[in-house]
Amino acid sequence: MPFPLDAPIEPMLAKLARDLPEGELLFEPKWDGFRCLVFRDGDELLLQSRAKKPLDRYFPELQGPLRALLPDRVVLDGELVVPVGTELDFDALSNRIHPAASRVELLARETPARFVAFDLLAVGDEDLTAAPFAQRRARLEEVLDGVTPPVHLTPATRDHATARDWFVRFEGAGLDGVIAKPLTDPYAPGKRTLVKVKQRRTADVAVGGFRWHKDGEGIGSLLLGLYDDEDRLVHIGVASSFSAARRRELVDEVASHRIDADEAPSHPWIDADGDGTDATPRGAHRWSGKRDTGWEPLRLGLVAEVAYEQLQGDRFRHGARFERWRPDREPASCRFDQLEVPPPAELTDLFAAEG
Repeated sequence: MPFPLDAPIEPMLAKLARDLPEGELLFEPKWDGFRCLVFRDGDELLLQSRAKKPLDRYFPELQGPLRALLPDRVVLDGELVVPVGTELDFDALSNRIHPAASRVELLARETPARFVAFDLLAVGDEDLTAAPFAQRRARLEEVLDGVTPPVHLTPATRDHATARDWFVRFEGAGLDGVIAKPLTDPYAPGKRTLVKVKQRRTADVAVGGFRWHKDGEGIGSLLLGLYDDEDRLVHIGVASSFSAARRRELVDEVASHRIDADEAPSHPWIDADGDGTDATPRGAHRWSGKRDTGWEPLRLGLVAEVAYEQLQGDRFRHGARFERWRPDREPASCRFDQLEVPPPAELTDLFAAEG
């Protein structure tokens, strides 16, 4: 009998909101990992990415468990995550996308991945994509009843207060918000019918350099830093996604802080090798003597207020958004202690909420 759904399938998507919506909704934690659709038809198994490409070779440790724990014919939507200690580690997950099979196998042993399921698209001979989400969720709970790691059923609640608690409490475990799903909606590939509410905060940061935009027209990103307890200026990420007009304006706004080759060695981010360190921008700079002129230092003095969502260690997990210049602030006042760091939530607590 033909399989009810053929791969690849474009996953259902979410639109961003500032606050948790009201209504007939099911709330789930927003996992910070790789979106993954799992297709199983007997011995055949396919892990599909959001971009509709196969992920199987990067996660060999999941092949056996998925075959052992899932029905013979099933299509699941979910997320691949890598827990390390008490939180999810997106960098460890990203490292799995590597061309060398030996490297992938090593990381599969050292930092094994897990699959968290949050939707059921087909089971047996049934195509469930036209069914309302409430029905798909109920069937998903039946299919994964008693499932064991590394496969998980995502926690879910209809209670708004519980979802609000998750939004605050689970951030420390590496999750970056809450997803709200209408209970009556079918599965709509490629459509943004879900709602995601993500963490958003602001910080005042020292601007220590910039990168030119790839088209050569203006500034593509500002390099951001904060001072640590040892008074080192630590590179924490970038502000980017400027419009074409804003990129050109930024060239004029930073012009008075551009430096020449004689002044460059005194910049705290200019290291001897010119390739960057854990605390400085990666990639050669303008005066490194190498062909790559990917970033240019700026004389310290500029302070910007930026909006950010989440920290990954001592860096912004995603690119920050430029809000405004802060001429009333000195770079030395831009320190890590201003950042709101959520207390860690044990991943065991999160997984224990399943069912």
